[in-house]
Amino acid sequence: MHHFALKNGVLHAEGIDLSVLAETVGTPLYCYSTATIIRHYQVFKAAFEGLRTLVCYAVKANSNQAVLKTLAGLGAGMDVVSEGELRRARAAGVAADKITFSGIGKTEAEMAYGLDEHILCFNVESEPELVALSKLAAARGKQARIAVRVNPDVDPRTHAKIATGTAETKFGIPLSRARAVYRLAASLPGIAVSGLDMHIGSQITELAPFDDAFARAAAFVGQLEADGHKIEHIDLGGGLGIPYREEDPAESFHPDRYAKVVRRHFGPLDRKLIFEPGRLIVGNAGILLTRVLYVKQGLHKTFVIVDAAMNDLVRPTLYEAHHEIWTVRPRPAADIVADVVGPVCETGDFLALNRTLPEPHPGDLLAILSAGAYGAVQAGTYNSRLLAPEVLVNGDDFAVIRPRGTYDQLIGLDKIPAWLR
Repeated sequence: MHHFALKNGVLHAEGIDLSVLAETVGTPLYCYSTATIIRHYQVFKAAFEGLRTLVCYAVKANSNQAVLKTLAGLGAGMDVVSEGELRRARAAGVAADKITFSGIGKTEAEMAYGLDEHILCFNVESEPELVALSKLAAARGKQARIAVRVNPDVDPRTHAKIATGTAETKFGIPLSRARAVYRLAASLPGIAVSGLDMHIGSQITELAPFDDAFARAAAFVGQLEADGHKIEHIDLGGGLGIPYREEDPAESFHPDRYAKVVRRHFGPLDRKLIFEPGRLIVGNAGILLTRVLYVKQGLHKTFVIVDAAMNDLVRPTLYEAHHEIWTVRPRPAADIVADVVGPVCETGDFLALNRTLPEPHPGDLLAILSAGAYGAVQAGTYNSRLLAPEVLVNGDDFAVIRPRGTYDQLIGLDKIPAWLR
């Protein structure tokens, strides 16, 4: 469920008329709904009532401070994959003991910062990382709480670029070698084994991959405890998908279905469970608002040229992702089949290909749905385009939570060497 709907013939975000928002802030822009973020977090959390859980929002999905602050106020922990994300989480008021640090390429500086902040857990993804963390922790006289990220070699049946649980990916340690890594961890100074970590991929729309992976994880916990390790928590990662298409039945993505699988495998173990949802919380809580510049008739195709581009939302180009497109002020119009494209000088600059939509006119506003996750965080300034601003709506109020910036600021990031002055 999200809070974007037509009211009096105009698309609104909660109580805000999106046509007014576009005139006030300019396009393209990202718009997020507070009510949707809160609802999605609460529904996910409630699915596990009766279990000991910590929901660590995956900061990489949308790292705006206002979004993090909203979730921190609900009691969320956070999963981070860089020092920058860790600093963002701490700046948003998240307690260090509710932060997990994932990622395969943690630098010494990042690990040292995490140690100094006394975070809840490092999710370790290789033996070299484990050894480096041990040296750092011992040198600082600290104990690094760790969980080993195990790779169960389960096909998550999702896009290849967001699948992390198969043997061919760079993530985690193969389950067949994980017991040896836990033995190594137990022997190292400065290391305290506290959990098990697993994350098999993103935008998973079937329960079977979770069922297979969780069965292996639950059995492995028994093996670890037989080896003498104390497993205080089990981190199951994230990955539960969201509906991107209007025809997708929302109930198929409901956390309650996922929670039944979790309860079947981990309820009897009575361990603290950590989850890392990101897209599930913010994906359908955000849209990208864009204005039609031209409608161009090619030899065989029609192109709807808009002011948003692949530098603003790269998912369609990068993942062949589908995003629904709604007209902000719909009116009677014949349907056309068109490519919705941006101004960037790349053939790959598109937001939709061969999409059926009501024929738009120059000046019309379009809303690109399900853009709250992996939208603004993956944006760049290719073609020297300014980053799209981000807006947070709360009922009948809104705030610009990241401004557009100026060309002087963009150009000013470059520094001219002395010999060119």
